[in-house]
Amino acid sequence: MYKTYRFIISGKVQGVWYRKTIYDNALTMGIAGTVRNLPNGDVEVVANLKDGQKGAFITMLEKGSLFSKVTNIKKEIIDDKIFTTFDIIYEVY
Repeated sequence: MYKTYRFIISGKVQGVWYRKTIYDNALTMGIAGTVRNLPNGDVEVVANLKDGQKGAFITMLEKGSLFSKVTNIKKEIIDDKIFTTFDIIYEVY
């Protein structure tokens, strides 16, 4: 059974290939959801995770890309949102 989680990742996570790294790793892990930059410099990840995937997924979010530095991750369970793929959302602010 899946639960939908929303993660807000803070630190040096924009302009350092963080979204692309999360995207690639999520595809490798077979996880569906989205990743996007937020206007305040954070990154938001929403993902459908099975109980056994949550720990490994959070570890991957903490590690990030070669050039990122994660300082905080907030997580919450949100209303179920079913994704079929993992996508990068590109928004212009």
